[in-house]
Amino acid sequence: MDAITALDYAGVSLFAATGALAASRKQLDIIGFLFLAAVTGIGGGTVRDLVLGVPVFWVVQPAYILACAATAVVIYFTAHLLESRYRWLLWFDAIGLSAYCVIGADKGLAVTGSATIAVVMGMLTGTFGGILRDVLTNEPSVLLRRDIYVTAALLGALAFVGSETAGLGQIGAAGLGFFVACAIRGSALAWGWTLPTYRSRPGRDVSR
Repeated sequence: MDAITALDYAGVSLFAATGALAASRKQLDIIGFLFLAAVTGIGGGTVRDLVLGVPVFWVVQPAYILACAATAVVIYFTAHLLESRYRWLLWFDAIGLSAYCVIGADKGLAVTGSATIAVVMGMLTGTFGGILRDVLTNEPSVLLRRDIYVTAALLGALAFVGSETAGLGQIGAAGLGFFVACAIRGSALAWGWTLPTYRSRPGRDVSR
């Protein structure tokens, strides 16, 4: 198993863990755990592959579904041991986002050869699973939280694409992209980093 494939499985499993943790917060049964783990774990990659017009990754390699299921079962029996499940959810999500923005960018670059599309695919892959999870469980959406989220996936994908294009090599570029996204998202969680928000201002006087 190469480094990119290992990172892919890690990203799927971590996102699946956040889905299972969300299920535990809603006190669902084991089927609910399995469903939310799978939707969260493979959601971003599924949308990416559909947009790129390539075979959906977990259909080609069903082991990804098994990884989600195994993660769901582990969380089902251990979630009660975690002191703050929502906090763990956010940190697992941060690491999964960091892995998946690199995976998405790598696949986008391989399929299209376009750096722009690669960055968009990295951002989409890294964030969509978490958004689906929050919508399905009626949790506060990570997308609408004021701290930095999508921006971390964007910058991680940019770091990966830019460094690989510059000749750093796939493994080095993947490590850099992962580090950038993880450092930014982790700092946002730890210190509440935010971007400037829109401030409402009076409209212009239409009589002038």
